[in-house]
Amino acid sequence: MITGVRHIIFDLGGVLLNLDYGMTEKAFVELGLENFGEIYTQLNQTPVFDDFETGKTDAATFISQLKKQAGIEIADDAMIRAWNAMLLDFPLRRLQILQQLRNHYDLVLLSNTNEIHELAFNDILMRSHGIPGLGVFFDKVYFSHRLGMRKPNADIFRHILDENGFDAQHTLFIDDSPQHIEGAKRLGIQTIHLQKGMTIEKDIFLPK
Repeated sequence: MITGVRHIIFDLGGVLLNLDYGMTEKAFVELGLENFGEIYTQLNQTPVFDDFETGKTDAATFISQLKKQAGIEIADDAMIRAWNAMLLDFPLRRLQILQQLRNHYDLVLLSNTNEIHELAFNDILMRSHGIPGLGVFFDKVYFSHRLGMRKPNADIFRHILDENGFDAQHTLFIDDSPQHIEGAKRLGIQTIHLQKGMTIEKDIFLPK
């Protein structure tokens, strides 16, 4: 049971921003990477994605590594468009919920992301809602590539609790990845796992 919440930490992708990973695979296949699923799996077994999400490598290096693994020459801007294809939209109701929650709770955003996606989702937010960045909805915004830390590791949760003076038992974390939920639980943070098919507007923050 969720009780005594004063602070809420939100994940981004799959919670506030709709995602479809299949769109990125489809986009890469259309570029000629018929085996993108296999390439993606192979790269996940190396530091490529971790390094990009923790800021150890920049966008140019990441794209270069993808191209090297693909074994075919593709323009950088086409690679970037394909990589961003998974990023869909911010439903208006979710943004309205954030605005309402700020009147009652401390709100923090915590996302495993990268510099290419940060530019892209800010562009989506601006084009669809005229809002320049997610910071308008939160007291603090934490992106893994800027912090040099990522979920589900304990250090990133400790950093947020310590920097903001949050008590873990009064903090709620909402995420769609079970491993991230388990990482937060180990520090005593209350959690809600947003499972497939669930949304914050339909299943958590319902109109009174």
